[in-house]
Amino acid sequence: MTLAHLNPAVLCVFCWSTTMGGKCLKEVHIVSEALKTLYRQKLLPLEKYYGFSDFHSSSLEDADFDNKPMILVVGQCSTGKTTFIRYLLEQEYPGSRIGPEPTTDSFTAIMHGEIEGIIHGNALTVDPNKPFRKLSPFGTTFLNRFQCVHLPNRVLESISIIDTPGILSVAKRKISRGYDFPAVIRWFAEHVDRIILLCDAHKLEISDEFSHTIMALRGNEDKLRVVLNKADMVDSQELMRVYGALMWSLGKVFCTPEVLRVYIGSFWSSPMRMTDNRKLFEQEEEDLFAGIQNLPRNSALRKLNDLVKRARLAHAYIISSLKEEMPLVFCREKKKRDLIYDLPIIYSRIQQRYQISPGDFPDCAKMQEQLISHDFKFKGLKPKLLAGLDELLNTDIAKLMPLLRQEEDQADKLLVQGGPFLGSHSRPFTEGNPFNHYGSNGESDHVSDEEWVVSKDKPKYDEIFYNLSPHEGKLSGTKVKGWMMSTRLPSSVLGRIWKLADVDRDGMLDDEEFALAGHLIEVKLEGFGLPHELPAQLVPPSKRQLAETPSRLLL
Repeated sequence: MTLAHLNPAVLCVFCWSTTMGGKCLKEVHIVSEALKTLYRQKLLPLEKYYGFSDFHSSSLEDADFDNKPMILVVGQCSTGKTTFIRYLLEQEYPGSRIGPEPTTDSFTAIMHGEIEGIIHGNALTVDPNKPFRKLSPFGTTFLNRFQCVHLPNRVLESISIIDTPGILSVAKRKISRGYDFPAVIRWFAEHVDRIILLCDAHKLEISDEFSHTIMALRGNEDKLRVVLNKADMVDSQELMRVYGALMWSLGKVFCTPEVLRVYIGSFWSSPMRMTDNRKLFEQEEEDLFAGIQNLPRNSALRKLNDLVKRARLAHAYIISSLKEEMPLVFCREKKKRDLIYDLPIIYSRIQQRYQISPGDFPDCAKMQEQLISHDFKFKGLKPKLLAGLDELLNTDIAKLMPLLRQEEDQADKLLVQGGPFLGSHSRPFTEGNPFNHYGSNGESDHVSDEEWVVSKDKPKYDEIFYNLSPHEGKLSGTKVKGWMMSTRLPSSVLGRIWKLADVDRDGMLDDEEFALAGHLIEVKLEGFGLPHELPAQLVPPSKRQLAETPSRLLL
């Protein structure tokens, strides 16, 4: 049986020879299990032998392979990072604060848990089931500003989110954080699947810390998505100028010939200030969220890509070359200084000798900085380790590709569900089908005969209902859409309101369902969240018998 015939839904058993004492890779359930085994057998011994973690990122642990995809949310103070996360989760998380100027002063990992709670940084770094054990070298000051929040949220069943402190402006740069903020950002950037860099339409200046933070993201540009948030606060003419200014500012820092893709929108559940560009915002949000929704599907590919990136780094050749150049006893300090100064020449010599691409070398300036504090007690080339590395890159990874493609083909169930994603590729409010309704599933709770909460406001909504000219006592989505959009609420919110109000799932609203939709809109405009399922007191009286049948009124 070949790899192409393996079913990733069942236990897959295959093996190939390795250089690590004849061991075999076996009992592989999914690609990440195979990558974990290959890393432990072939790459980790080489990293330990040449002190990889002293110069680059720390060694990987099982939790790095087993963990759900993570999203890192970064941005200056008051650019809407925590609000963006609340928009994704559709609920607050413990410890979150939203307000003008710095309110988030900690790194917060928001992860799924059946019971809501907070785990603080020092405890997180000793938990083998969390991928944060390697953060302990950043010190107690950082760990006191790091926490993990467990939250029973459907979105978090598929992904985890890292909220970060606001990047300080120029005026506040003199205040020391007590830990290396860019270094922490770099660590997270290397371990997450997606980086969301939020920018404010009214804050386009690039501070020193912002510049250092962006430089810390280098090497992870494939994960980066730049978002121009709060774009509904400017009109079309101003938005065009703001967009151009942002591209110019980012271009000076990233220093790349490629133009960054900047997503434009307003990521909060409140009414839009200006609706001139509403359609543009919805299209941009759909593109951004489509990438986030596919993160679980692409998780194995991302882990494979990061593993290959680590394996291709020419660290072993650099260390062994420095070993060859160093004298055994005399003039070691002078030779050490000369070698650090001549590192670019050493890079060039290694490229020619071993035919290694320049892109596989670490940043020369950063490597020189690391070498200054090193004792230069290096080790020479070990052919057995290098042979295992070549086999990993040229043979083992290639054998995983068919299994990876099978997982991707059968990974629709891995898409992020809940929240604004609503368990579908398409948005609930679209041009072609503005009020997309989905069948419900599961068992419903008992609906009692208690008083309908909407009754007191129903005459007000009846007047609006009949002014919209219902046909046979019902309004289609096309007729209701204009009235609902006049509230300026985001389309994702209006789509969820429609889904809750269309109790009988017929794609139309009668007078009671219309009144329910109006009530939910008023609740949202007053700043309250929407229920995840329709409470008994909100179910219209004529639909309560229907609600008691085996169908759950879920978002």
